[in-house]
Formats: sequence, C-alpha cells, structure tokens
Amino acid sequence: MNHEDGDKGSTAPERSTPDPSTTPDSVEPENAANEPASEAEEAPTTQPSADEAPTTQPSADEAPTTQLDLGELGERSEEQPPEAPLWVEPPANEDVTQVIPAIPPGPVPGPTQAYTTPADEPTVVAPAAAAPVPPQPEPEPSAPAKPSTESTTRAPWVKIAAVTGGVIALIGIAYAADLAVSSGNVPRGVTVAGVDVGGSTREEAEATLQAQVGPRVGQPLTVQAGDVSTELVPSAAGLGVDWEATLDRAHSQPLNPFTRVASFFTTDEIGVVSTRDEAALASAVDGLRSETDRASREGTVVFEGATPVPVDPSTGQNLNGEGAEAALIEKWAFGRTVDLPVDVVPVSVTQEGVQRALNDVAVPAASADLVVTGRDGKVATAPRQQIGAIVGFEPDGNGGLKPTYNVEAATGILAPQLVSTEIVPKDAKITLDGGSPTVVPAVVGDLVQWPKTLETLPEVLRGNGSHTTAAVYGPIPPALTTEAAQALGVKEVVGEFTTGGFSAASGTNIRLAASEINGALIKPGDTFSLNGYTGPRGTAQGYVESGIINNGRPDTAVGGGVSQVATTLYNAAYFAGMEDVAHTEHSYYISRYPEAREATVFEGAIDLQFRNTGKTGVMIQAIGGASDLTIRFWGTKSVDVESITGNRTKPTQPDTVTLPAGDHCIASSGAPGFTASDTRVISDHATGQEISRDTRTVRYDPVPIVKCEEPGAPKPDERTPAAAPAPSAPAESPTATPKPKPNDGE
Repeated sequence: MNHEDGDKGSTAPERSTPDPSTTPDSVEPENAANEPASEAEEAPTTQPSADEAPTTQPSADEAPTTQLDLGELGERSEEQPPEAPLWVEPPANEDVTQVIPAIPPGPVPGPTQAYTTPADEPTVVAPAAAAPVPPQPEPEPSAPAKPSTESTTRAPWVKIAAVTGGVIALIGIAYAADLAVSSGNVPRGVTVAGVDVGGSTREEAEATLQAQVGPRVGQPLTVQAGDVSTELVPSAAGLGVDWEATLDRAHSQPLNPFTRVASFFTTDEIGVVSTRDEAALASAVDGLRSETDRASREGTVVFEGATPVPVDPSTGQNLNGEGAEAALIEKWAFGRTVDLPVDVVPVSVTQEGVQRALNDVAVPAASADLVVTGRDGKVATAPRQQIGAIVGFEPDGNGGLKPTYNVEAATGILAPQLVSTEIVPKDAKITLDGGSPTVVPAVVGDLVQWPKTLETLPEVLRGNGSHTTAAVYGPIPPALTTEAAQALGVKEVVGEFTTGGFSAASGTNIRLAASEINGALIKPGDTFSLNGYTGPRGTAQGYVESGIINNGRPDTAVGGGVSQVATTLYNAAYFAGMEDVAHTEHSYYISRYPEAREATVFEGAIDLQFRNTGKTGVMIQAIGGASDLTIRFWGTKSVDVESITGNRTKPTQPDTVTLPAGDHCIASSGAPGFTASDTRVISDHATGQEISRDTRTVRYDPVPIVKCEEPGAPKPDERTPAAAPAPSAPAESPTATPKPKPNDGE
C-alpha cells in the first residue's frame, strides 16, 4: 500500500488469501472481490482506532499469521498515538479476514508519518476490494502471536536487494545519460601533449591543439644529452603534427561502465602523431653531435716543467642517433626538455691508478736531473724540467698506469753533449787524386750505445736522490769497409762523354750539379737517380735562373742548364753498359746533343735513372769546365758499346708564335722537326760476342718561330701602302697555335 500524499490517490494492497479449502464460512463471499475496482476505491474505509480490536481472531492452528511490509507507509500519522498498534491479530479459532482501511484521498493535515513494521512484528494483510465491515464487538485482549522465524530472517535481505536494485537502476540511468550526452566527443580524461581535450568534439579538440600545441613546432626545444644541454627547433628538424591521426588515437567513447567512471578521476595521455622529414631529422640530430659528443679522457700524469700533475679520468659520451630521433618524435610536442639517450664511452684507468703512478713514478722521476757520465770527465745532463719529454704513462689494462720511457727523446737531449768523446765511423772511399782510383781505408767508430746506456732508466729515475748512470761505448763499423771498397774493382774508365756550348748562367748550374754527383759510387745491382742524388736544385742550394724549354718554346727558370748534365751523364752510362731505367728526351732537337741519345730532367717531374748490372762497382767522375762538361764512369770493363744513329725521317715544318715582348719572350727563328733513331749494340769485352742490340726511335717536334711584338704594333699583313685601295673583303691571315708540349726540363 502506498501512503503518499492524498492527492495522489491510494491503491488497495494485494490480499494474502489462504487456501479456499481452509477458509471459514465467515469469510466474505467471493463475489465481493469481483466488484468493480472503482466502487472499491470509492467506498469509505474506516480506520480502526487504537482501542478497537478485530471482531474475530483465528487461532494459530486454523489461520496462519501473514505479514505485510508497509514500507514508508508504516510510519505513524500525527493523529495516531504512538502506542497504537500497527497490526491486528485475529482472535484464536476465528476465521475472519481483517481489512486495513484505505487512506482517504486528499492531503492529511500535519506531518505525515509513515507506517513502520518492526522486524519482529507480523505484517497485516487486507483484501483487495473488501466491502465495509460493520463494527464488531471488541474481543477480549489476548497475547499476540509469535511471528514466523522464516519471515523474520528474510526481511533484511529483501530490503538490501531492493536498495541494491535501486542503486543499479540509478547507475544504469546515469550511464545511459552520460553515454547519450558524450556521444561523438573525445573520451573524458584524454590529454594530448599535456593539453586536456576530453569531452570536446573533434573539431573543438583540433582547434584547441592547434592553438596550444601548434606554436611549439617553431619554438626552440631544450634537449638534454647526458650532462650536456642544448637546443633545436622542431620545424627545422623536419617535425610537425598530423592532427587527424593524433585525434584518432583517442578512439571512440568507451562502453565499459567502469572505464567511464574511472575517467572522472584519471587522465589518458595519447601524445601526438608526428610528421617528419627523415633526412632533416637525421641532419638535425647529427648537428647536435658537435655539442653532445666528447671523447673519453683516460687518467694519466703529465709534467708541467718539473712538476708532475695528475689528470683525472673522464668518461666520454656519444649521442645515440636512432634513440635521439625516436625521443624527439615522441616527446617534442610537450614543449618540455627532451632527454636524448647517449652511449657512454668508458675509461680504463681509475682515480686510484692515477694516484699510484703519481706517487710511485712521476714524483721520484722529477725530483732530480738525469745525468750520464762519459769519457774524459764529460757528462750529459737532462734537466728535471725536461723529464716530461722522457717519462710518460699509458693504461696497464688493470685500472692503473704503467710508465713509458722515450729513449729516442732522451738520446736527443743527451747525445750531443758527449759527441766529443766519440770516434765517428768513416766509410772507405775511392779517390782520383793521383789520376787513378785509390782506396782510402775506412775508420771503425766508437760511439755511445744510447739504447744500452738508457735501458736502466726505470731504476735510475725511481729514487728520490741522484739520477746518474754511466755511458756505454761500443764499436760501430763503417757502411763501406776497406775490404769492400777494394773488392768493387774500380780501376779503369768504362764509359765517358763530353758536351759543351753552354751559357755563363747555365755553366754555374752545370758545374754545381756536376760537383754533387762527382765521386758517387754505384754498387752492383744499385740504381742511380739524378734527382734523388742531387736533391732540390733551388736558390738555397746555389742554383741560378737560366734557360729551359717550356711547352715547346724557350723560357727561363732557376736551375736551367742541368739538362746538359743529364745528357752527358746519360751518354756516359750508355757507353758504360748501364741498364736504362728511365730517361726522357727533349721535345725538340738541340744541335749540341746526339740525335735520339740525349736526356732532360725537371725537379719533381722528369728524372734520369740507370742500374749497374755488372759484377763490380762503378764510380762517377764529373769535371765541369768553363765551357764543357766531362763525365767518366770508373770500374772494371766487361763490355764494349757501339752506337748506330739512323737517318732523319718524317720532317715537319715549324709554326709561328707571336708573344708580347718582354723578359719571358725569347725570339727564335725555328727549326723543322723530324724522326730519328739510335741503336745500341753491347758486346762482351773479352770475347767480342754480341750480347744485345736495342733501337730507340725519337720524334722531335719542330722548333716554333717565336716573334716578340710590342703591344699595339701593327701586324705585317696590316701594313698597306697608302695609294693602294683597301680590299672590300680582306682575307684573314691564318694564326698558327702550337700544340701544348711537355716541360722539356732544365
């Protein structure tokens, strides 16, 4: 039964009807229950007073006691005294159905108190549409019947189930309402790069993100790589945002009710989907390396003058390129410092290892000068301020440092101070002072054996006292002993050649180069190089500027004229039977040289080389005169050489070259070119039997006709007599352009 405000009406409660077979005859006729509901509702119902009692009361054995849970209607009204009972128990042995009077329509004056039924009280049941019951005589009071144990036990669970059902229903309604309201929006709690867009429409979310996250693409971003902090601009690194793909990460509204409830208290950071230019990103990351990367520094000990200084070990780091790119792609949009991964470059020396090296080796080594005593009371000293050039350290592989001793550096400091106590070895040599070769005996040296002297450095430098040791001397044989020089067989001229006709400037250079090769000894199997033997030929060596051939025409350069030394030397080696290794002829023929049997040189480009294939040695004698040069080869004659010069063939005419007048223009009348050949025949000196025959063919270019003209001077073909009429279409004079020629040397 509802016991709400009267204007809402009331509904008759359902009747708990006992089995018809057990219903007494006094129960209302069945047709009473079949009356129309409207009549039953309009029938006035009389509320029994608190003193009234039911007219009949069935016994416990005949009629079961039935409870009716009145809920809120169980509260008492103000008109009912508190002590009035809310339930009626029929008298024993009397089958009478009790009717709870209906609450009349209309508001009840004063506060309404609902009926409540204690858990241990029975519930009164009323018929659905019973007719009004006439007043009955008041029964004698009797003891109330004891409520059923089963009903008492079940009542709390019924209430719990009702409350639980109501809560679930409310949650369901709230869930449905929330789902309807948020349909199509970004799920609640979603953040993008720290910006809350949950509950917004996709359009609103994108606008918010473009306004708050978008500007970050052009703003400097701080990155931290290990202990190095620097900056880069995301847009310059090829980074951007794909807004559609970013919002797709949020997915749709979750259907799981627990997820929806949790979204009120949690956030879901989905980040951004970055667009990227792979090349630009890789380039930007590589650009950071100049600041982020550093090499490791091993611990060591260095010397500042005589003071040893420890150097603490320091690990290095290298930026991890792939990891850095991934971190930037994932986190740049947050606008916060992005940590970039680095690979640590370890060190192998510990701080303890550095300290041990300092105390045990460096400090004692720098405590005093290093002194080496020599003969005749001479000493050599390495001051303690120079100890850093001698003592060093390197990792020992076990966390420590092992000392190293630079014997070469120590020798450089000490050796010059003991030169006066040494005997320098001298090679045997062959002289021609008496007109014939003479062997000058060799001298065995007696020098300080510095490696042996300094092998005790670790022990000498270990103490804190005097660092003194004695020099160890030993014999040093010469490179060419007296016996070896005598065995070379240098006793007679085996080949010679003479050239002449050079200028004064060229003569200076020719005589200087000749003096440098004079006395050169070529052992069996050795190869002689003119450039290698003389070395540089510049002004520092005393050479002067003289004529050369440059690109097929005359020119000047420092060292000019040495090609005459080359030609003379080549012919002497030619007739001595030396093997030709490398030589180059001039590009055009020079009349003072034999055809197809001459050579040129140019420092660093063109060289003259030949090999001694004989069983004895050869010594070169070079004699430079005022206007001629003679070179002889001394040795043991074993072959005879014959030169056969062929006829000139294939003549070519010179071209004309016109150059501005000046120091570098040397006029020339030119000469025709041609082809020539030379055949060398080598025979055994003892038997006369031919050993070899080789022919060399050389093509000489024509010597160009060189004209030196002042700028602006008229050309010969432009000088036209005044009386002669000018031709309407004068023919152009052909201009000969010479082909580039190789540098012909000095």
